[in-house]
Amino acid sequence: MFSFIKKLLGGADQEKTLNLLNQQAIILDVRTASEFSQGHVASSINIPLDQLQGQISRLKKKNKPVVACCATGRRSGIATGMLRRAGLDAVNGGGWHAVQRLLNQSAALVKSN
Repeated sequence: MFSFIKKLLGGADQEKTLNLLNQQAIILDVRTASEFSQGHVASSINIPLDQLQGQISRLKKKNKPVVACCATGRRSGIATGMLRRAGLDAVNGGGWHAVQRLLNQSAALVKSN
């Protein structure tokens, strides 16, 4: 039960998330447009959770894995479930700040090598 709650609230497997980010995954921010405009991962796309079902086919056409994020990981957890049920390779990245930190860490590792 705890692991389910942890994943729902953004406790995604950071290694899998980082792996997908390194595979040029789509970073999907499912917050509202207003929240998104106040700050987001630069390369992310914004599809609010309440509009996601109607946009899944658009995401599938890109043929890329998806890292979903939001403010805390709750909405992105719901989005991840929707995306997986639709057949997409998706992971809950948690809050958008967490995804940004992973991208920064990845960039730092590439620079140091």
